[in-house]
Amino acid sequence: MKSQITSFGINIDSYSMSDSVAKCIEMAKARNSVVPYVVTPNVDHIVNLQNNERLKEAYYDASLVLVDGKPVKAALRLLGESIPEVVPGSDLIPAIFHAAHKIQPISVYLLGAAEGVADKAKLNIERKWNGVNIVGCYSPPIGFENDEQENYKIVRMINDIQPDILVIGLGSPKQEIWIWKNQHHIKAGIALCVGATIDFLAGEVKRAPIIMRKLSLEWLYRIYTDPRRLLKRYLYDAMIFPGIVWKEWKKSTQND
Repeated sequence: MKSQITSFGINIDSYSMSDSVAKCIEMAKARNSVVPYVVTPNVDHIVNLQNNERLKEAYYDASLVLVDGKPVKAALRLLGESIPEVVPGSDLIPAIFHAAHKIQPISVYLLGAAEGVADKAKLNIERKWNGVNIVGCYSPPIGFENDEQENYKIVRMINDIQPDILVIGLGSPKQEIWIWKNQHHIKAGIALCVGATIDFLAGEVKRAPIIMRKLSLEWLYRIYTDPRRLLKRYLYDAMIFPGIVWKEWKKSTQND
């Protein structure tokens, strides 16, 4: 199986969860001068990538691109490509914590979620993983990405600590574009763009039951729990994504 495939205009890493965890820990330890960062494309990301040039640039510079969502995995299969499994950010972060704390203590900075949510996540994380030290939490104000002074402040707070892992839960495409723009300024082992993961770790937002996740119905559970925010987005993505897959299929048949 190829370690990387190209589809939807992006390069996708074909890694299992265990391989992804190992790679993230390896990059975090390396302490490169430019912080490596991880993105996890789902259907909504693929749809946004079609017209968002800055998101495309963010994906191009990412050190790891790991599929988050079985619809994307199924679409890749239709296009003649395959990946071992999906690697959702909400599963990747706990898996990294579980593996890393057995090796040596790791420091983690939580950036994102609503005010006070990251502090709840900190308590839960440190209670569950003794070797994971949450060394900072910050919830940026709305519109922070357009405020030069606020962005400088955030980068400075992170750099004062220089964590092994920077967990970014700002939502897409904000989180991917933010780390792309600041990758040369941030001093951290690795940054991971993982959406609502901080909310999940805090217990503020519940994951779908395991049976729904196995049946690829987590999207339905999320609409049920937050219809005002997600229903319109999911309906739009459901209309646009098949057309994107069709274009990719036509392109692949023309190249054969």
